Amino acid sequence: MKVTEIRDFTNQELESNLADLKKELFNLRFQNATNQLENPMRIVEVKKTIARIKTVLAERKLEEEAN
Repeated sequence: MKVTEIRDFTNQELESNLADLKKELFNLRFQNATNQLENPMRIVEVKKTIARIKTVLAERKLEEEAN
């Protein structure tokens, strides 16, 4: 998911997506530990998407505090 797509979501949608991605990351790590993971790069993609969502949420929070 790209940053431009992430910015189109509302805060509630971002929080929901963040929770889903955290669950997915947990499951991916579990699969990796048991050698059942088919695509190890998916872990990297999920981690980057989580970071992007957290960044957008932090930017919005700072913007709200400034106004």
